Amino acid sequence: ADPPRLVLDFREVDWRGSGAAGIVRADRATGLRTGVMGPGWSRMVLDLALPLAITRAGLRTGQEDGGALLEVRLDPVAADTMRSLAGPLSADAFPAPAAAAPPPVRGEGALTVVLDPGHGGIDPGAEAGGLTEAALMLAFARDLEEALIRRGFRVALTREADVFVPLDTRITRARAAGADLFLSLHADAVPEGRATGATIFTLSETASDEAAAALAERHDRADLLSGVDLSGQDDAIAAVLMDIARLDTQPRSEALADALAEGLGRAVGGLHKRPRQAAGFSVLRAADIPSALVELGFLTTESDRERLASADWRRRAAEGLADAVVVWAEADAARAGLVRR
Repeated sequence: ADPPRLVLDFREVDWRGSGAAGIVRADRATGLRTGVMGPGWSRMVLDLALPLAITRAGLRTGQEDGGALLEVRLDPVAADTMRSLAGPLSADAFPAPAAAAPPPVRGEGALTVVLDPGHGGIDPGAEAGGLTEAALMLAFARDLEEALIRRGFRVALTREADVFVPLDTRITRARAAGADLFLSLHADAVPEGRATGATIFTLSETASDEAAAALAERHDRADLLSGVDLSGQDDAIAAVLMDIARLDTQPRSEALADALAEGLGRAVGGLHKRPRQAAGFSVLRAADIPSALVELGFLTTESDRERLASADWRRRAAEGLADAVVVWAEADAARAGLVRR
């Protein structure tokens, strides 16, 4: 729900030659997307024209040719009814090989930086001028990875290819890699009007409370806080413990975002008129990992798109962000010695 969609996950499917024609009714669905979700898994997403609910579903396999016919019937319902039936998919719903192993950690250094190239696979993100956010952010993540390794950091990526990674899984992979900080990389889009420049986001205070509740309800108890066993605790206790952890983490995230904005501004300029903002992005909800989301620019704005498409600009932006991480890490280490435990 919000917006209404039907999501169908399959063992790996060759989607070549498929399309919306003959599959969906125009008055029921406005679009159809297919693609790779992860190793061994494929996904189909139907954008629904109105709130619908599944009233019948079944799969029949032909005895002679082995062909399969999947039929799903959707009928109109009230928006509140659909919302009560819908919900986020848990990463735990997909057995191996979809639940991929943690990404490899490369390089040497005192801190581990996890880079999260936004979108991927079935979800290309923003698209404009023949470019996709998913491809550009993966290319940029590799530039930033190289710059960070040269400065002595360990680096891991939440995805190494054009594959879909659920939002909760991105946090899981960051924790499995031993993340000391987490940077999610994106390129924004505006459907109307004009906007330009890079923006650095942290988790908003309002979203922090919602984040604790949502993670406590949906996430694996062993994956909520590093070194804390919450398997026997209820949602309320887990949420309180995450709030306590965030009292330390949130100021560190704010300092990280400030440093990133300053470093990016020095390296390439062109920041948004409000370069520091806060929002309820799901990937920023790890309570004990300093996190920031970097919107490098607006893919739908021509000047930003030209910069994002430039390998030289991406390299300089990566150098600026890597320098900023060094500045933050040194200041963070100095502050840690002043904190009474």
